Amino acid sequence: MTPASLVAPGSGGAAVAAVDIVSVFTHNGTGGNRCPLVIEARGMSADEMQAVARRYGLEAGFVLPPDTEDYDLTLRFYVPNHEMEMCGHATVGALWLLASRGCLPSATVRMATRSGPVTGFLTNDADGTPRVEITQPPGRVTRLTGDQTNAVLFALGVGRDALEQLPLYNAVTSRTKTLIPLKDAELLNALVANPTRVEQVCRRIGSTGLYPYAVVDRAARTFEARQFPRSSGYPEDAATGIAAAALAFGLLADATIDHDDRMIRIFQGRAMGQLSEIHVRIGFADDRAIGCLLGGAVTPLQAHAR
Repeated sequence: MTPASLVAPGSGGAAVAAVDIVSVFTHNGTGGNRCPLVIEARGMSADEMQAVARRYGLEAGFVLPPDTEDYDLTLRFYVPNHEMEMCGHATVGALWLLASRGCLPSATVRMATRSGPVTGFLTNDADGTPRVEITQPPGRVTRLTGDQTNAVLFALGVGRDALEQLPLYNAVTSRTKTLIPLKDAELLNALVANPTRVEQVCRRIGSTGLYPYAVVDRAARTFEARQFPRSSGYPEDAATGIAAAALAFGLLADATIDHDDRMIRIFQGRAMGQLSEIHVRIGFADDRAIGCLLGGAVTPLQAHAR
């Protein structure tokens, strides 16, 4: 892929970036996590990228030419308060948008991110709509101590009686998330987290967000979750792909799911009125998890806002 093939039709390298808005990980065409995307971010400064995230109050993704021939493109991500190493929904959304405009000559795309290399795989639905999955590395899972668990529960405003009989974990594929197993989805969606306490406990335990979840249907591998980020500039996310990938490896560590590559479906955003659906498939080699694929549906919302 050449840098020229990444230029959005009609963008012309304008001084004011053209921003597209998509919703990623939608459920039946609604919900999802809204994401501003600049698919021709060549020449944009870090301050200009952050200004886009601040303008919309959301995580934003930026597509740039690759620095080396090892990659097809480079992605950068910003929330209103800072740059992020990786953002799952912005990556899925950017690839979907590029594919829908015919800007990707291959069904396999190699991407450089600040968290490491990511590969995207594209297929098409029967109507030609692109479907995207992206790779994440094998998850690492670390059990929280009793004191850490108490601090997390304090931030969420619940006691130990709200928990399933499972440990809390810090889990990571690209960014560390704290997994909190609750007894049911009703408890989950009734949570009222304290943003100041969330930020304090996340910094204390080395996490970028609290990810409480509940089992909806274990046999069907269906779960529900919420994401309270550490310091993104907003209190909750409607869909968090990187957290969903981390959750998949936490579920595997607990034997909540079997060692196979069947799809895991994670619903998020119900409490925000933005029900979202995230798909994760763990890959195995000789019964050893070697990574996962993260994907979901994308719905366009607005094209070329300025």
